[in-house]
Amino acid sequence: MIDLRPARRLLVRLVLAGLFLVAAVQAYRLALLPALLALFEPGEAATGVIRRFGILVFALASYFAYVRLVEKRAAREWYPAPRAMLTAAAAGAALISITTLSLFALDAYQLSEYRGLRGELVRVASVILIAATLEELVYRGILFRLVEDAWGTTPALWLQAAVFGVGHLENVIEQATPLDIAATVLSCMLLGAFWALVYVWTRNLWVASLNHAAWNFAIVLSGAPLSGLEEWRAVAPIASTVQGPAWLTGGIFGPEASAITLVVLTACLVLLWRRTRERRRRAAQD
Repeated sequence: MIDLRPARRLLVRLVLAGLFLVAAVQAYRLALLPALLALFEPGEAATGVIRRFGILVFALASYFAYVRLVEKRAAREWYPAPRAMLTAAAAGAALISITTLSLFALDAYQLSEYRGLRGELVRVASVILIAATLEELVYRGILFRLVEDAWGTTPALWLQAAVFGVGHLENVIEQATPLDIAATVLSCMLLGAFWALVYVWTRNLWVASLNHAAWNFAIVLSGAPLSGLEEWRAVAPIASTVQGPAWLTGGIFGPEASAITLVVLTACLVLLWRRTRERRRRAAQD
């Protein structure tokens, strides 16, 4: 007889975690945020900062509350690890730079204008950090972690990676060809699996978040599209033009869908997976 208890327990916990998250974020957006805006009357730029930062704080608070009340434990995966976080940020920027620098070297990307660093990049960096942290909270902190607890690391790895990949189609779906769709899903699945393994290796969601954010910000600095989004290219320190086949340049999704990135991510996944298995084997022998 099939034991359905793990599946039922997983479903209940996914629903509860989602309810905690949605309730906290909506409470902030619909109640506290309007009150803050009415009280302080900030400008447009400050309003954006208050809105995004508040959503992040309430989302994290909901996670801590869920873990404490439902799982009956401390959320140690969100405890700061400064050295590992800095290392992860440097690694994230370096990994995607393998692709962007290679594309410039191959003339697939060409420098058309140097604008220099702008103050607007600080705002962009904060938006990217908050967005990356929220994605890590949802995909790795909730979906991956709960599925891993129920069914193990491998099913959780690829289930959340598939959801992560499909979830990014909205960035390109209106103008995407079938090839663009396939490349987008594949690249985002590999990225989702990679960041899940970063979490498995470190068991720290700040580490995964900083790696994710630095990866994204390095793309913005290169003047290329970020996950199919063009809006931040205007504030990049350089302007670049794209030429060459989509399989090399990444097409409308940007360098994340380049064949170079897919090779780099595959190599990272193999390395992290092997090291994770070796660590578990040693732990089992001790």
